[in-house]
Amino acid sequence: MDTQLWVGVLLLVAVALWAMAVYNRLVQLRNRTANAFGQIDVQLKRRHDLVPNLVEVARGYLQHEASTLQAVIAARGQAQGAASNARQHVGDAAALGALAAAEGVLGSSLGRLMVVAEAYPELKADATMQSLSEELTSTENRIGFARQAFNDQVLEFNNEATQFPALIVARLLGFAPAAMLEATRSEAERAAPQVKF
Repeated sequence: MDTQLWVGVLLLVAVALWAMAVYNRLVQLRNRTANAFGQIDVQLKRRHDLVPNLVEVARGYLQHEASTLQAVIAARGQAQGAASNARQHVGDAAALGALAAAEGVLGSSLGRLMVVAEAYPELKADATMQSLSEELTSTENRIGFARQAFNDQVLEFNNEATQFPALIVARLLGFAPAAMLEATRSEAERAAPQVKF
């Protein structure tokens, strides 16, 4: 009977140590996921900071293109709000979806601004505009890499939190799977653009 008691105690200690190790691993992965989102957030802030400068440079040349400039400014405001919400709810599918949608609108409006800028040789040749455009392109690339790193980290966290037997500890302690950042959700947005002449 004394041996059975010791075996039971040792078994309980082993289970407790295993549960602590799983918990610590999940916390570590959740923190890495938050850090990965933080890297996206840094690049989004950089993008959001570049937009007003780009608009100001273009404003002098594009007096009659006010609707394009206003669309960029409005999209920037929406993107900043969505980023703030996503920052507070890292891994929440709704917050990340809203962020992806807002950033998509901002990217689209910036694309329209660049197309309009192409029609104005003076603006296209402006050194400040060229510099800002290059910075924006570089930032877009950094955002893409940061999103990939975030999604990789979410995948690692989700794998750990949803595989048996760690799943037991994850569910008991409230570690829900995190959502990945997706570029778009609708099939129409994912379709290849059609060019017609």
